[in-house]
Amino acid sequence: MITINGLALQFGKRTLFKDVNLKFTPGNCYGVIGANGAGKSTLLRLLSGELEPTKGTIEITPGERIAVLKQDHYAYDEYEVLRTVIMGHKRLVEVMDEKNLLYAKENFSEEDGIKVSELEAEFAELNGWEAEAEAAKLLMGLGIEEEKHSLPMADLTPMEKVRVLLAQSLFGNPDILLLDEPTNHLDIESINWLEEFLGNLDSIIIVVSHDRHFLNQVCTYICDVDFGGINLYAGNYDFWYQSSQLALQMAKDANRKKEEKIKELQNFISRFAANAAKSKQATSRKKMLEKITLDDIKPSSRRYPYIAFTPEREAGDQLLTVENLTKTVDGETVLKNVSFTLKKGDKTAFVGPNTLGKTMLFKILAGEEKADSGSFSWGVTTSRGYLPSDNSEYFDGVKLNLVDWLRQFSPDPDETFVRGFLGRMLFSGEESQKAAGVLSGGERVRCMLSKLMLSGGNVLILDEPTNHLDLESITALNNGLIAFKGTLLFASHDHEFVQTIANRIIDITPDGVVDRLSTYDDFLANETVKQQLAEKYGKNNAR
Repeated sequence: MITINGLALQFGKRTLFKDVNLKFTPGNCYGVIGANGAGKSTLLRLLSGELEPTKGTIEITPGERIAVLKQDHYAYDEYEVLRTVIMGHKRLVEVMDEKNLLYAKENFSEEDGIKVSELEAEFAELNGWEAEAEAAKLLMGLGIEEEKHSLPMADLTPMEKVRVLLAQSLFGNPDILLLDEPTNHLDIESINWLEEFLGNLDSIIIVVSHDRHFLNQVCTYICDVDFGGINLYAGNYDFWYQSSQLALQMAKDANRKKEEKIKELQNFISRFAANAAKSKQATSRKKMLEKITLDDIKPSSRRYPYIAFTPEREAGDQLLTVENLTKTVDGETVLKNVSFTLKKGDKTAFVGPNTLGKTMLFKILAGEEKADSGSFSWGVTTSRGYLPSDNSEYFDGVKLNLVDWLRQFSPDPDETFVRGFLGRMLFSGEESQKAAGVLSGGERVRCMLSKLMLSGGNVLILDEPTNHLDLESITALNNGLIAFKGTLLFASHDHEFVQTIANRIIDITPDGVVDRLSTYDDFLANETVKQQLAEKYGKNNAR
């Protein structure tokens, strides 16, 4: 158990947390959410002991082992992959190393024998005989093939290192597990595996994530960093979001009777409680939800951008035809005989591991690259807006302020008009005078979305649009694309984003495309697709 009493943290004149009182209990997963800079990762550093609070205490039940997802991808380059995973259990590694040193001694004394006997007993108690098998199972679940388990970490790609470090944090079933963005660089199979793994742990799990589907799948509580404090709410992310919006509406609507809102909340909770009954944490979550009262829920102080895409004109029925597109990059064929026809109103998600292929396809369709062979044709009534995954050419070294930057792409140069679109994306007042070249990754994407809204396109091409965005911006973009009346082609690793927007799924394979008119969940559940994925990735549990 973790008990926090009167915790405060101050950096100079800035107070990050003040008078925080919380209790984290075993068997629960706590999703930490909050605006950028609110202190989500800082909370994990406090819990791990890396940071000391300015005031207050953090008490952890004696003897409980804490595991933390490491962020330094180069710290273990000299070690083999399998050993790196086992190093997640510090005491087990100490026992292994001490035992091996004693066995290697030329003059093995009686005293050494007694010590080895003690170490062997502790080794067995720590489940040391199963350590390598457990580590290998974790690595396989996260997509690291067996032939790489004996390689040095230095030989792995950065994305593979991320997965090994995640396996390290999961190793040995720690009592307390602290995870900061664990789904980064994981494919859908690995994320599904991780969701199931965490659902079967009896540990205290505290996770920071921008992946709403992941938070919905694993969390029994939401830990909301807001108002300079931290509040716990029973339920998953969707429950927290919708209930906080309900509370905000109540706060704005002073003329509505409180009794009406209470009844609305009760109906809302009963629906969520019924859904929760199907989850792994079913019974406890259902009971928690049933106890919630209106006073338990606070409106969030966070601001959401306003994102709406309005086509200047409606497209005709002839939209896009792609025939046998092939493209090679640095000797690797990333597109091979790709063919499909897009219909008006299709919202098509391009999924699967072929990231470079998807990006290259979008660049070709946007006119920024040329295919090696094959052809495509847009309907004469289409107008396109394109959001690339790499937007550096629009910002690097640019000294224009945001008003002048966005004016370059505006059909109306009037400053008031341009400021209106910046304001939608939370760039108001002094924020609009920032130099475009110094923006953060999330700010750059918000500016690109302002540019996209100005385009008036009836076809949008979006390559990983949620990258670098916070949860508030992702939610706003998600809602804006659901409401969009045009046609959409997009790639995203955000499960919730794809599931709620797409009515068509295309997976670009080495030999063409797998094309389904369906939701993402139905696509993943399709037995035929499962078999194709299993053959493609060489895994038996493809989803």
